[in-house]
Amino acid sequence: MTGPATGHGPVASGSEAGRIGGLVIVGGKGWLYQEIFETVERLGVGDRVRFLGFVPDEDLPALYNAAEVFALPSLYEGFGLPVLEALACGTPVVTSNVSSLPEVAGDAALLVSPHDVEDLAQALHRLVTDQELRTTLRRRGLAQAQRFTWQRAAETVLGIYRQP
Repeated sequence: MTGPATGHGPVASGSEAGRIGGLVIVGGKGWLYQEIFETVERLGVGDRVRFLGFVPDEDLPALYNAAEVFALPSLYEGFGLPVLEALACGTPVVTSNVSSLPEVAGDAALLVSPHDVEDLAQALHRLVTDQELRTTLRRRGLAQAQRFTWQRAAETVLGIYRQP
């Protein structure tokens, strides 16, 4: 979803800083989404930003795998499934240091303040320019994603029900 809570405005601003190349934003239009489009226009980076809108779940792995970096500087997340999906695809991740995202990402992502555009831009630049860091985060991401399986979730819930 595109809106203030997803952090797409800061990503677009970080992209404008000249530190990353093209930017693809995926998700339907959320509340106050117009500001994101206005930011892209105001910064003159429309030729480097593509808004794909809603993408069916079955198409997301192809996007994650094609991405050099995945960024989700969200202000709040219920769980952070997009981060987990990117990690499972071996895509290096930059995400927020708030909400559930640090737990989901573990040590497999760069964590930034969702309120600090410069911090986000620096993290994106670091991942785009540092092959060794991308390789390390890919390896860590694949391992981190294995911690979150449906089997484990079911076993945890079952264990809670079995407690006296």
